[in-house]
Amino acid sequence: MESKLNTWYQNHPLKAILWLGLFFRFLASIFAKGYGWHDDQFLVIEIAQSWVDGIDFYGWLPSSNGANEPEGFSFFYVGIHYVLLRLMKAIGMGDPESKMLIIRFFHALWSMLIVYFGFKITLLLSSIKEAKIVGWLLAIFWIFPFISVRNLVEYVSISFLMAGLWMIVKAGKSNQRFWWWFVAGMVLGMAFNVRFQTLIITGGIGLAILAQKQWKQTIYMALGVITSMIVVQGIIDYLVWGVPFIQFYGYVDYNMHHAADYVVSPWYTYILFLSGILIPPISIFIIVGYFRTWRQLLILFIPTLIFLVFHSYYPNKQERFVVTIIPFLMIAGVIGWMQLQKIWKNRMTATRWIKGSWLFFWAINFVLLIPVTLMYSKQARVESMVYLSQYENIHHFLIEDVNQGVLRFPPQYYLKHWIRYDTFMRGDTLSTYAQQIKAGGNIPDFILFYQPDHLATRVNNMKTIFPDLQYETTIEPGFMDKVLYWLNPINDNQIITIYRNNASISKATP
Repeated sequence: MESKLNTWYQNHPLKAILWLGLFFRFLASIFAKGYGWHDDQFLVIEIAQSWVDGIDFYGWLPSSNGANEPEGFSFFYVGIHYVLLRLMKAIGMGDPESKMLIIRFFHALWSMLIVYFGFKITLLLSSIKEAKIVGWLLAIFWIFPFISVRNLVEYVSISFLMAGLWMIVKAGKSNQRFWWWFVAGMVLGMAFNVRFQTLIITGGIGLAILAQKQWKQTIYMALGVITSMIVVQGIIDYLVWGVPFIQFYGYVDYNMHHAADYVVSPWYTYILFLSGILIPPISIFIIVGYFRTWRQLLILFIPTLIFLVFHSYYPNKQERFVVTIIPFLMIAGVIGWMQLQKIWKNRMTATRWIKGSWLFFWAINFVLLIPVTLMYSKQARVESMVYLSQYENIHHFLIEDVNQGVLRFPPQYYLKHWIRYDTFMRGDTLSTYAQQIKAGGNIPDFILFYQPDHLATRVNNMKTIFPDLQYETTIEPGFMDKVLYWLNPINDNQIITIYRNNASISKATP
């Protein structure tokens, strides 16, 4: 049996890689509920669902009084979710979790293009041995199945980039007509329509082609990119706002003036991040291999380097920003490192150490792969909204989080209502809030206390304003949320304690 499986694998390596990659993504589709980051929930799902429900809760659309301005995000990817959620509503599907299960599965299938084209690109640039390694890395690298089912533009856009890059690499191996380069440009342009920053990678690919003195091919590709941008981004913005590319202009303007408003880290942050997430010492092998191929693989080296340098220079640094280039880095790094291994093949000590390093890599990778693939992320925030959704007559709630100065948004997609809520954060005073209530402020039906620190005192303080508060339930974070908080307190996944204001809403009946 084992020999038959090995023979089948040797004859069909890509099929084996794709099936196993799909298996883990299927698991993530089922179990990796919740959301990973703020953006994949509140810049995609919340926006689209509010439109389906007939309101523009976050103010992304033009308003009659002119109060709303372009937010600087592409409507293309959000629009796809709007269509999906609208279709689900049309067939009577209303359960938020069921809808997200379908969306996660669609994303899992879409992400398989990264694995497929990554294998094909490596095979064109090197040999089947390197293609297998890259294929396995892209299929079952520990964080990829989890990210694959997230609504994260940084990852979703990679499929377009890899497909376009494959077309260009294939064209370099054969004499393709101009239309091939034009279509490749259109595919790369679609990545821009999902995530604006991918234009840096596309520009780097163009520079690599120019460096090879392929002037006509570069022009054809550029025309394809521009056509894709105009047809999708330009037309959508014109139809919504009356001005083409206004969202892109808004994005550039906002980031020029607010670069230091978020996480500001040293220039070497991403180098450390990539060195860690790729699991040393294999991460060092990949980085060394990447730099070794700078002349041989300009088509990979230049766009990756430009993208990394730009984001290293830009003050606002969040790890997910550079996820987009990890497949490019893996392909170039594996090819370059395997070339070095051939040089050292007669050095037994080096060969044993390298083999041991790969065994260590795959052992750690599988230790991380299972729990991360099955991780229910932001569980407390999601489940608190699911809990409140049983109260159909809820009109208002308050988030009390005096231990923090930055609000962790409640995902109201799972509440199935769009409610204007108030917050009571660090720096707010009880007397000022009490005056607001006396002056006609919204009386909350529920108060959600984030984190358990000094909870009894905080509840008693709130009872001086709302004496009929009654304890309802406590929502705990998931196991992996707790682990991530233990590793780094910045992953603040709160315990949420819910109190009901009996004076304004009665307890739900089972």
